[in-house]
This record gives sequence, C-alpha cells and structure tokens, in this order.
Amino acid sequence: MKKITKAVFPVAGLGSRFLPATKASPKEMMPVVDKPLIQYAVEEAVAAGITDMVFITGRNKRAIEDHFDTAYELEAELAARGKQELLGMVREVVPRHVNCIYIRQPEALGLGHAVLCAQPVVQDEPFAVILADDLIDGEPPIVKQMVDVFRRHQCSILGVQNVPREQTRSYGIVSSTNLEPGVERVNAIVEKPRPEAAPSTLAVVGRYILTPRIFHHLAQVQSGAGGEIQLTDGIAALMQEEQLLAYRFNGIRYDCGAKLGYLQAQVAFGLRHPELRDEFAAYLDSLK
Repeated sequence: MKKITKAVFPVAGLGSRFLPATKASPKEMMPVVDKPLIQYAVEEAVAAGITDMVFITGRNKRAIEDHFDTAYELEAELAARGKQELLGMVREVVPRHVNCIYIRQPEALGLGHAVLCAQPVVQDEPFAVILADDLIDGEPPIVKQMVDVFRRHQCSILGVQNVPREQTRSYGIVSSTNLEPGVERVNAIVEKPRPEAAPSTLAVVGRYILTPRIFHHLAQVQSGAGGEIQLTDGIAALMQEEQLLAYRFNGIRYDCGAKLGYLQAQVAFGLRHPELRDEFAAYLDSLK
C-alpha cells in the first residue's frame, strides 16, 4: 500500500492574464483576503498528510521561496513588540515537519514538462499535482478526498467537474463510466476539444494524483504548439497501461487564473473571514 507524501506545484507560469499585477510578482502570491493562493494550495496538501512540497519555479518566482522561508527580521520585530498572534501566524505559514523543495524549470515548455522536472525528487513514488490558481474550497480538503480514493484503488486519479459545454475548449475533457459514487473509470481524455466534438462536459481541473509511470510517458510525448509538452498527452498514454480514475470532488472551485473567478473567491472567502465577515456582508448588502 503506497502513500502520497509528495505534492508538485507547477508555479513557473507568467500569469499574463493578470498583467500588470504579475509583472514583477508571481500570480501564485496574489492574495485571497489575507493569504496568497500558493499558501491555500500548500495547506490543502498538508491536510492530506503530504510532507514534501516540490515547487517547479521559473524567473521572478523568488517571492514564493521567501514566503515559505523563515523571516528572521520580521519575527524578531513582532516578538519585540509583543505581537504574539501575528508572530505565530508568520511561523505557521508552513509547519516545521514539512519540507519545501525548489526546482527551476529552465524553459516554459508546458505543464507536462513542469511535472517531468519533478522526477529527480519524486522518483518512483505516487504524488499529487496541485495548480494553485485553481482554488477549491471543500471539506475535507480536495486533495485529502483524492488521497482517500487513492488509498482504495492505488492508481492515478484526476479531479473533475462538469463545465458548460461551450467551455470545453478550455479544458481536458474525459469520457468515463461509473465505478462507485463520485468515482468513474476514464475511457478517454481529449485536450481542449471543440464543444461539438467533446465526448462529455466532465473537465479535468487543477488536482491530480499520478503514479510515477507518468514520467516515462511525459518523456516520450511529442511537443505541440509553442514547443509545449501537454500533461494530458502523458495521461492519455498512461491510461493505455494503467487504470485511470476521475473523481467528482465535493467542493466549490474558483478559477483564480481568471479575473472573474478571482473576484468570486475574494467575496466567498471574505464573507466567512472571522474579522471581516459581518462588516463585509453589510457593505455588500449596501450595494444592492
């Protein structure tokens, strides 16, 4: 029985849809209320029992490393001022038992290539892949839900949800047959099909659990437009020799890679923030 102890975070993207905000700051460091997107993603992994966080980084991503590093000067200043609550918050950004590992992606060659860059650390273990700009709010956290499914089936799993048919060209789309409540066996996966050609409306979103065999297939994938290696192509090859499941997670997804999804997340998380929710709700009510 293999356990999931490593999570891969592909964070080398440019975040061009949020320019100029992301010109000098990583999109993964954009805050939802008072925490950056990447911290929500790491907290989700920690809640699933994962202890090794593998960040696939690129240029201008140093802020992510600094965020999860010890901030000695800040901690000393907060301690001197007696701000113990804030000091605890800063120290708990990442638990002490968690390891943060950073690998530089030398070229922006796609999500599949980013995952392949993690092979030297992941080696022959199954692992999770978490896309931080897909903020998914669920209880228990989504990766924990998927790890529980992996524990039963010991195979690769895709996090999926239904999308409007007119949006299929923005996702990998699967065709599948029901296996058990919330879990389906994947029969085929197609990258960004036209709505009229899509085999279903079941879309793969930013959560994966993959077996290490995926590295073999990603290494064989032929690069497509822009020289990118698509993770979907590697997964399609993987499912020819291993069972592949799709999991309909219990939670609400906010596409924080898009401006509207990001604003929706701000409202949803703001309305339940213990310090802000009442005043924020009153403000929103005043806009009606």
